[in-house]
Amino acid sequence: MATKEKKKKKASRVVKGQELEVEHLTEIADVSPKQARALLRKHGADWTKLKDEAEDLKED
Repeated sequence: MATKEKKKKKASRVVKGQELEVEHLTEIADVSPKQARALLRKHGADWTKLKDEAEDLKED
């Protein structure tokens, strides 16, 4: 049971190596780090989709 909880916590965070991707996305798309992390969790490394989604966030 403890491993399930541990997996949930890991899945809800961006992997340490992805922090550079978070920084990059915040710079190129002008979104907050929190928004960038959410986008990366949702779309992974699909940069085309990430940029499109980030543009949609800016319009709101």
